[in-house]
Amino acid sequence: MQQSISVFWFRRDLRLTDNAGLYHALKSGNPVLPLFIFDTQILSLLPDRKDKRLQFIHDTLVDMQSSLVAMGSSMHVMHGTPADCFKQLMVAHKISAVFTNHDYEPYAQQRDGQVAAMLREKGIAMHTFKDQVVFERDEVMKDAGGPYTVFTPYGRKWREKLNDFYLKPYPVEKYYDKLLQQAPLPVPSLEQLGFENAPHGALPPVLNEQIAAGYDKTRDIPAIVGTTRLGVHLRFGTISVRKLAAQARRLNTTLLNELAWREFFMSILWHFPHVVNGAFKKEYDNIVWRNNEREFALWCTGQTGYPIVDAGMRELNETGFMHNRVRMIVASFLTKDLLIDWRWGEAYFAAKLLDYDLSANNGNWQWAAGCGCDAAPYFRVFNPTLQTQKFDPGLSYIRQWVPEYTQLTYPKPMVAHDEARIRCLKVYKEGLAAVR
Repeated sequence: MQQSISVFWFRRDLRLTDNAGLYHALKSGNPVLPLFIFDTQILSLLPDRKDKRLQFIHDTLVDMQSSLVAMGSSMHVMHGTPADCFKQLMVAHKISAVFTNHDYEPYAQQRDGQVAAMLREKGIAMHTFKDQVVFERDEVMKDAGGPYTVFTPYGRKWREKLNDFYLKPYPVEKYYDKLLQQAPLPVPSLEQLGFENAPHGALPPVLNEQIAAGYDKTRDIPAIVGTTRLGVHLRFGTISVRKLAAQARRLNTTLLNELAWREFFMSILWHFPHVVNGAFKKEYDNIVWRNNEREFALWCTGQTGYPIVDAGMRELNETGFMHNRVRMIVASFLTKDLLIDWRWGEAYFAAKLLDYDLSANNGNWQWAAGCGCDAAPYFRVFNPTLQTQKFDPGLSYIRQWVPEYTQLTYPKPMVAHDEARIRCLKVYKEGLAAVR
């Protein structure tokens, strides 16, 4: 008689410790088969055969597999659509239940609904749990009901609600003996998935406490390592957000606030899914963008003539990372100085960022464009020269990424900032007047 098993489906939670869904799967009573699916519907959208994020995921899975094999178990890594992969699994195994963690993005919702319905037809339950956030969905709401649409009151409520209960780790390691004992299964190579190696340069998933302690003083200086560089680990769940929030609460309130921002944008995406394709403030969809393709190409390649902008874009193109302060500067330049649709910039970041996360990327681009959930008016326009003087006064960051900035070969500024600012305010004013 075939043995009943449970399946734990890894997605944005690539770790074997403090993992909510894995904990509940291991406590379910049946041996647990760990599963990861390289979803062809997601892979087909990747524009480059050398994708640093895919390399990061693959490297992480190889490490996890090594740990599982040492415990006599194995990850089952599949390649296909989730529905097809589960159909194959149901043929090979007697599955009693599938466990996984919540994923809040629109495609994930559709995917999970499809898989859950298919499993339900076969009498198999699908259990999902909160894991990638401290607070989700309706857990941080206005006293009168409804979601917050401005960060400051949301952040205040988020911090007030935070306590040890929400940060308590799940003791997964106590139940490792419930992993399905089986011979090691192969992890498909990147070549078998249709991709090539792409070194990602991500740091280990460990918070540098010295950097964290001084985060409020160093986070805006792009020339130094003054940020945690843990964005990619939060994105793919190679670090527990509960652990990180507990450390941030102890070390630095500004760092803790950044985690609240992350969950604020997730809340916005959940409650206002129209932001995926349109402005949060819908009247901003009436702005008439210039959308000059030649100027966009210069921005993409770091040839704008503004060294701080070009440094950021070159850092992104080469490493898959861009310093957070510089992200704001380049986004303001694209949307305000060049009057190019924020969705163009958002899509470029989505293709390049190692730590790309739909909710944060979308929220930050809309913030920069002035059309998102922010109390500041649209006429906030970053001056690249003043930003340089304030945050890279010694030009160390610029020298690293734009070494030719003092040479005659370096391009002249593609726009005069003061004139571009006046043009921007006029276009925004006209676009907003059109809906009144």
